[in-house]
Amino acid sequence: MSAFFNLSSSTSLLASKTIVKLYSNYSKHIASPEKRMLYICRSRNPVIKCSGISPVFQDTIASQGVEMCTRDGIGIVQFLTGKSFLITGGTGFLGKVLIEKILRTAPDVSKIFVLIKAKSKEAAAQRLKNEIIDEEELFKGLRQIHGKSYQAFMLSKLVPVVGNVCVDEDEANFIAKEVDVIINSAANTTFDERYDTALDINTLGPKRTIGFAKKCDKLKLFLQVSTAYVNGQRQGKIMEKPFCFGQSIHTSSLPKLSIEDEIKLVSQSNESQKMKELGKHRANSFGWQDTYVFTKAMGEMMIDSLRGDIPVVIIRPSIIESTYTEPFPGWIEGNKVMDPLILFYGKGHLTGFLGDDDGVLDVVPADMVVNATLAAMAKHGTSAKPGCNIYQVASSVANPLFLKELVQFVYQHFTSSPFIDSKGIPVRVPPLQLHMSKEDFSTYLLRHTKNRTGLGNLSKTDEKLSRKLNIICKKLVEQANYLADVYGPYTFYGGRFDNSNTKRLMECMSEEEIQTFGFDVESINWKDYITNIHIPGLRRHVMKGRGLN
Repeated sequence: MSAFFNLSSSTSLLASKTIVKLYSNYSKHIASPEKRMLYICRSRNPVIKCSGISPVFQDTIASQGVEMCTRDGIGIVQFLTGKSFLITGGTGFLGKVLIEKILRTAPDVSKIFVLIKAKSKEAAAQRLKNEIIDEEELFKGLRQIHGKSYQAFMLSKLVPVVGNVCVDEDEANFIAKEVDVIINSAANTTFDERYDTALDINTLGPKRTIGFAKKCDKLKLFLQVSTAYVNGQRQGKIMEKPFCFGQSIHTSSLPKLSIEDEIKLVSQSNESQKMKELGKHRANSFGWQDTYVFTKAMGEMMIDSLRGDIPVVIIRPSIIESTYTEPFPGWIEGNKVMDPLILFYGKGHLTGFLGDDDGVLDVVPADMVVNATLAAMAKHGTSAKPGCNIYQVASSVANPLFLKELVQFVYQHFTSSPFIDSKGIPVRVPPLQLHMSKEDFSTYLLRHTKNRTGLGNLSKTDEKLSRKLNIICKKLVEQANYLADVYGPYTFYGGRFDNSNTKRLMECMSEEEIQTFGFDVESINWKDYITNIHIPGLRRHVMKGRGLN
């Protein structure tokens, strides 16, 4: 070891002991001695940072083809400054959080081209104004920073671009000369979407966008926002690995997955009414739980097969929920995976659901996903080396949220802060029950709904009211069973997403960068997040305050 280090006299003893300890702890996980020492370069330990690692060691690391992480960090703000970005999906939940963070932390970016589905440039500009610039709460911090100049600042940075998943030809040539980074965040996230619709947006969309990327003169990086659930029905610890073209989760699947054949199947189908069923059937055949994650996985395959020498980063977040701290805690837009269930429960409509007490729901706050995205973007955009780098931003390995804890936290929130019904009466909820089988859940639903509607107490003579309540009861049960079909694969999900690449990415950051762009999922206090941040955020931003005191 002494051959690699030149320690200053003031820190040599303490640093050398720390180095030996770190070397010992990590050596069993890394193949070669030279690569093992990389952990010391990444350490945020001030003793290690000031120890003075010699150029001899740096040369040794470089000779192994391993990137060094310096005490100066990644240089996230420096990378963002002066750059131009093309963002698809910029009017979506995550896209807005991303745009806000870029403009707040790096106001000297050149331009952000925002791809917007619209019939004309005027319509696109209006959507940009309505959905981003005039969004009062999310961009409140930027309004305070820029004051009366806010509108002018936003219009000087954000450029609406007409397009649906990819840029229209009229504007493509100009943007191709300007853009440094493409962020493909556009997606159809409906789990049971029509197969043709999901395939067009989630699979062919990335194909078109990476095709456009090849025309960009000074492109430094292509970044795809995917989902950790592209891993389908894999079990156990799931590593951060790219998909090979045509790879299936079910390795025994016959015939083998062919994206070209899937596209032909959809284009030649005459049964447009059965597109939802077709998507689910095809997904299940190859080992994915639904159309959404199946088509997203094929989108990743398209990117990896067509990227050529373009540096690619794929961000795989798990279930993205409300912001943890930035720009303020609890901002959310629309219902995400667990949110309809939480709100149905809080209103007294649902007191049980399908799930395993010991199961894990992999959740990650939106601002942590954005911070990891920007860190990965800066790291690989600066080096601009060809390759495909995968980052799973997930909590199930690092800091799991167990379902039995989640239902307890939700119950505690609505017990202390219940919904208020239309008559001004607090809605009192019992503890939420989890059912291990759909049969148990259906039986429970029927009994619960009859009791709730009063159907079980009606006399046989009141047939008209009985029929009416029967119809209501049937609809409520159908709705709950539908939720069970859609969300059951996630509440019983057996995979756990490894995030080693993501953790190493944060180890490359300086202390300043961690303060501004941190994404340490291990730091999340789930009880505080669910009861004091997420559910209050849902009630304020999704429910718009309805049902509050």
